[in-house]
Amino acid sequence: MWGDILLQAVLILTGAFMLLALYEIPQKFISKLRFRNRGSIQAKRHFVIGAQLLAQARSSKSKSSASSLAKQAEAEADKAISFDYKDAAAHILKALALDLQGFKTSALESFDLALSIPAVKTLTEKEKGDALFKRAEVKMSMNRRAGRVDSAIDDLTEAVKIQDDNVKALCLLGECYEVKKMRDEAKTAYESALKIEPSWTDAQAALDRLGS
Repeated sequence: MWGDILLQAVLILTGAFMLLALYEIPQKFISKLRFRNRGSIQAKRHFVIGAQLLAQARSSKSKSSASSLAKQAEAEADKAISFDYKDAAAHILKALALDLQGFKTSALESFDLALSIPAVKTLTEKEKGDALFKRAEVKMSMNRRAGRVDSAIDDLTEAVKIQDDNVKALCLLGECYEVKKMRDEAKTAYESALKIEPSWTDAQAALDRLGS
């Protein structure tokens, strides 16, 4: 008799613990998901504000105003990153804001984060190509020593593979080859750009300069 009662008690307790476990696991998961979504929403809100500030900075005719707006855009990008570190868009926004302020090295570091795992996984192929182009552009604006130019060529070559009609990337690639005295490769890059956009004056001027 006592054995039966004990067995029933064990079964009841086991069932109760299983019920609590089944209830607790989803609750924890849902709470975590809600927190993650809330963080993502906050990140997007700060990103949008930052993007608006950056646009204002770029269009500002006042250098001091542009610098101030770019600094505010950087701050919003930092807030977005604090909520969602894996979102490449926020790192790119920060890189562009830093570049506008003249902080080239810091801008490159932010581009590196955006184009590294796990952040790069949040970019579409086109977005990745655009980011590679912008990173190469910053590299070329800093100095044109051999290592920096080679690194820019790597970025631009990958950008063109992703999007073969990227005229700006092709033209900058041509410039890189010119710096390295690779005349034939430079001409090929400019010619490719003109095939896509025949009215692109920079590419035509470069070919004329190279004696095409």
